[in-house]
Amino acid sequence: MSDLLRRITINPKQCGGRPCIRGMRIRVSDVLDLFAAGLSAEQILEEMPDLEADDLKAALLYASRKLNHPVLVA
Repeated sequence: MSDLLRRITINPKQCGGRPCIRGMRIRVSDVLDLFAAGLSAEQILEEMPDLEADDLKAALLYASRKLNHPVLVA
């Protein structure tokens, strides 16, 4: 799974430092928005031919890891 996360890049000089797919100007949030809009993986890959199936998996894994953090209650 860590191999998938290598597909996610963060460059402060690109897309405002937001996480992108393989150094392209396709943000993780763009991929997530397409999934949220109801597009299937196949449809996203048709819309964005520069992406690969593992890029979509990487975006989902990245989002999952970012949201899976403990909440400390005082």
